[in-house]
Amino acid sequence: MSPERVERMLSRMAYEVVERNRGAADLEIFGILKSGAVVAEALARHIGAIEAHPFTVHALDVQAFRDDRDRSAPARAPSNGAVDVTDRAVILVDDVLFTGRTARAALDAIIRYGRPRSIQLAVLIDRGHREYPIQPDYVGRALPTKHKERVVVDVNEGCAVYVEE
Repeated sequence: MSPERVERMLSRMAYEVVERNRGAADLEIFGILKSGAVVAEALARHIGAIEAHPFTVHALDVQAFRDDRDRSAPARAPSNGAVDVTDRAVILVDDVLFTGRTARAALDAIIRYGRPRSIQLAVLIDRGHREYPIQPDYVGRALPTKHKERVVVDVNEGCAVYVEE
């Protein structure tokens, strides 16, 4: 998918976020490191253009919360404890949703910032093959793939999407 097509998807998703939340006054936007944070920045730009209000995106490191991490390594706390999400709507953004393991870890990480009113998941690409019962609220595109294929979001080219075998 070309960067132009991805931008159209992000624009549509931004309108969906604003409509579902009846505005964006109480949104907190988190992007899962690495590519998810870049996609979150782009989505926040579109939401900011709709609402005429800039949004700060919080980068979320979920490695300490993964169930497949090396247990001998010490768990790290979230890096930015200054954000309070209590009674706010959190938009959690990732580039690709596959098994759901990263999204599950991100839920645990966000709870460290307070008790949000809601957590909504936005993904650029939903490729299926879930191992956890995770369902995104906003999807740029559902892209059925084979299990051995990889979906690559190249953020250096303005968020272009490629499928590799």
